[in-house]
Amino acid sequence: MNEKVRCLIIGSGPAGYTAAIYASRANLSPVLYEGMQPGGQLTTTTEVENFPGYPSGVTGPEMMEDLKKQAERFGADIRFGMATAADLSAAPYKITIDNEKVIEAETVIIATGADAKYLGLPDEKKYSGSGVSACATCDGFFYRNRKVAVVGGGDTAAEEALYLSNIAEKVYMIIRKDYMRASKIMQERVFANPKIEILFEHETEGLTGDKVVQGVNLVKRRGKPDEEKVHYEIDGFFLAIGHKPNSDIFKDYLETDDVGYIKVVPGTPRTSIPGVFASGDVADPLYRQAVTAAATGCMAAIEAERYLTEKGL
Repeated sequence: MNEKVRCLIIGSGPAGYTAAIYASRANLSPVLYEGMQPGGQLTTTTEVENFPGYPSGVTGPEMMEDLKKQAERFGADIRFGMATAADLSAAPYKITIDNEKVIEAETVIIATGADAKYLGLPDEKKYSGSGVSACATCDGFFYRNRKVAVVGGGDTAAEEALYLSNIAEKVYMIIRKDYMRASKIMQERVFANPKIEILFEHETEGLTGDKVVQGVNLVKRRGKPDEEKVHYEIDGFFLAIGHKPNSDIFKDYLETDDVGYIKVVPGTPRTSIPGVFASGDVADPLYRQAVTAAATGCMAAIEAERYLTEKGL
């Protein structure tokens, strides 16, 4: 039997939980499904020092638990489960949970996030939170006056390297090809920065270190006659090879960009379908911060309340 709700929130990071807080306070009786990773990407982050309200910092899991408790305090119905299919062809919108239960929702807030792409090395998991990061803005502070490496050759990698160059002593850019994919202006900025050293035709083989990252093993010019294995001492290893938005089940109905980020009306969380809103990293290819995700979660809940009021629902 289908369950009918006024407001369904899919995802449980800063965007989802904040949407639940605001939707609950607006008496929308929101139902939130946490997804495969309750709390989202921040649950894999050891220290969060840039979220307002935590002057001494907080761990990612603790912060997510705080947000969850706050949403529950106002009556949000938070459940474990994953959205596996969607039918947004007409309201009420139908979302299938765990391939079994169907939720019919008058409004839907999509806060499913985006997953950072990794190289697939076992060491990435081994040193997760101990030197491996996919967000320089989030974690760069911890590497003040230290040596770091950034993997990638596109605009994102260039931006991360330039950001880290203001903090770190040395930044290595590890690029598999013999050229950068970044835009011309970004390349010029990287080449002109004395703190950044570009390692063209280098591939990462693994990381080294006792409990924390202390070095990276690379292969230079793999498969060529002059192939060489090299090692660099580093303290931080940053992945900048892109993100994959968790938007696949919505692509038949919502407009997305080439990567899969859900398109919204600029300055709002409104999608191309009335009553369906997108917040957080699933719709944000630019900032990808907890505080901006939370802000768009707030906006989505306010929009959902206004939409329901206008429809008399």
